[in-house]
Formats: sequence, structure tokens, C-alpha cells
Amino acid sequence: MPNNDENLNEQPAPQQPVQPRPAPRPQQAPPAGGQPPRGYQPPYGGQPPFQAPYPGPQPYVAAPVQPAPSQKKSRGWIVAIVLIVCLFAFTAFCVKACSDAVATLGSSYSKQKLTTDTVALINLDGTIQYDGTVCSPEGFKELLDEAEDDSHIKALVIRVNSGGGTATAGEEMSEYLKGFSKPVVVSSASINASAAYMISAQSDYIYVAHSTEIGAIGTAMQLTDLSGLLDMLGINMDVITSSDSKDSSYGYRPLTDEERAYYQDMVDKINNMFIRNVMEGRGMTEEQVKAVATGMPFTGDDAVANGLADAVGTREDAFDKAAELAGISSYDTTELYLSSYDLTSLSGLLGKEKSSAEDLAKFAELADLARKAGLL
Repeated sequence: MPNNDENLNEQPAPQQPVQPRPAPRPQQAPPAGGQPPRGYQPPYGGQPPFQAPYPGPQPYVAAPVQPAPSQKKSRGWIVAIVLIVCLFAFTAFCVKACSDAVATLGSSYSKQKLTTDTVALINLDGTIQYDGTVCSPEGFKELLDEAEDDSHIKALVIRVNSGGGTATAGEEMSEYLKGFSKPVVVSSASINASAAYMISAQSDYIYVAHSTEIGAIGTAMQLTDLSGLLDMLGINMDVITSSDSKDSSYGYRPLTDEERAYYQDMVDKINNMFIRNVMEGRGMTEEQVKAVATGMPFTGDDAVANGLADAVGTREDAFDKAAELAGISSYDTTELYLSSYDLTSLSGLLGKEKSSAEDLAKFAELADLARKAGLL
């Protein structure tokens, strides 16, 4: 048996102190195409990052040029040309369609063939002046002539929403309406005053709303005297004229008594023309018209009472009355338009990179006119 005492008496051998592991040396990049540097030691006894010695510099050998694979000629340019031609054709078609729409609507909606008895409508909405629109003598006459020439249009309703404007334009439009041979009924909207009323007075019947402002029979001329302001600012105006009164309306000096009397006489003559037109159109005496020619508008109810209007009613009432005066029991309606936009202005709108709110409104109006004409 082994002697346990001996085992107990044995002393453990002293342990060797643990030596700290040296820090790894930073690796050095081997030179291009050479051996690792002398004395290179991989860290922690590992293997070097390379497994074989680096080859030395090798002579450059150009790779053999391979012939490009044969490809079919690209036909993309043909497709591009076809697309460009189609784009130009489409653009030309759109411009032509818009041009046709403007040309058609530049006359009126009645260009479409009417086949039944019809009461036509003209909207007189805006200032009476020389601007080429329906509210000018030229545009108004063009629509009247078309209504006159179309045998299916038996009567006319004029929807008036205007506070007046230039006396001479109103006088011309009144003369054109006097010569219109078919029944005419006016439907007054919010305002039917001054030159607009002079035109309306030539109709056969005038409808108003209770709150319509109508009448305002009178004439005004506005002259501004800036002489006091110019003196205050130390501004002296030297005006060279061919006669003493040539600069009377320039506003640089006050009117003389003779000049004031002259302008007053001019206003009175224009106003007398206005009164005569109302007398003839409404069948009133001079005294009756002068009694209401205060220059102030009346409500619809007052206008019916003093003879400037005939009845309170809606636009639909005006259509029925026009049909009644024309002697037709059943009828269709159509609206006559006059476009103020030609192809030149349309091209200008299409050529803009950015469109303003006004441009968009013009586009919307053209689209609406084209739709009503059946072109869209």
C-alpha cells in the first residue's frame, strides 16, 4: 500500500510566475511585389496574413482586343422622329380646334342650326363703352344682326346688369335696338342705369326685381382742378396752347366762367338726347321723363310706379313674355355669345411658361364657350 503519509508530506512545486504577453507589433505592409520585411513576426504566434510570397513586379501585357459582337443597327432615332412628328401634329390639331371654336364663338352660339321656334338671350353685363365686347356698339350690333337673320329666332331677351358708361356708345346701341324688328324684353338684374337704361328703354317690355337699381337718367362730365395742390407743392405748369381754352380740361388751372358755361351747355345737350330716347322708347311725355330724370336710380318697385319699368319678374318671366309678344306658345332658348379672344391671344396664352389667375380665367371661358358650341 502506498504510504499516505508520504503523500501528505510532499509539498507542491512552486509555480512559475506568468510572464506578460508582449504587445503585438504593428504589421508593416509588405512592399509591392516583395517578401515580408525582415524580422516580421505575426502577432500571438498566428499565421502571417499572406500564404505565399508576393510575386515580384510583372511586365505589363496588353489583353488581346476582342472584336465587338455584331449588333443590329439601332432604330431608336426612327421612333424618336415618329414621336416628334405625332407631337407636332397633335399640337396643330389642338390649335386648329381652338381656332375653330374661337371663330365660331366669335360670331355667336346661334351658328348652330336651330330647328324650332327660339327665344334668344343676350347678356349685357359690364360697362357700356368701345371695347369690342357685347357692351360695345360693334359687338351688340353683330349679335342683333344674327338674331335678325335667323328665322327660327322669334324674339329676344336682353339680360341687363350694367351701371352705364359712355353716352355716345349708349346712343349708338339704342339706335341699333330701335331698328331690330322682333320683340325685345329686358330682364333687369341688380342694376340697369344711365346709358344701360337708355338702351333698355328701346325694348318692348322691362322686367325688374324689387331691389333693382334702375334709371339714373342724367349726364355728368368730370373735370379735375389740381391747381391748389400744385401750388402747395411748388409746381408751376407752363402749357402752350393754340387757344385760351385748349387746356381747360387738363386740370392745371380752374375753369373760367365762359368755359364752365360752355361745358354746362354740352352736358345739357347730351342729357336732352338721353331724355328723347327715353320718351320714344317708353312712350312718355317730356314732362314725365324730366320728372324722373334726377340722375338718381330708383328701386324696381318705384320704377314700375313711375313708368320706367313694366313689371317685377324673373328672367324666366322675360322669356315667357317675349314668346307671348312673338305669338308662339312653345319655344326653345339659346344664348348668343361674342368672344373677345382671338387666335393670337390664345397662342400667347399657350406660349406662356406660367399662367396667372387671369390667364386661367381666359382658358376657362374659352373652354366653356367651346363646350356650349358643341366643340368639346
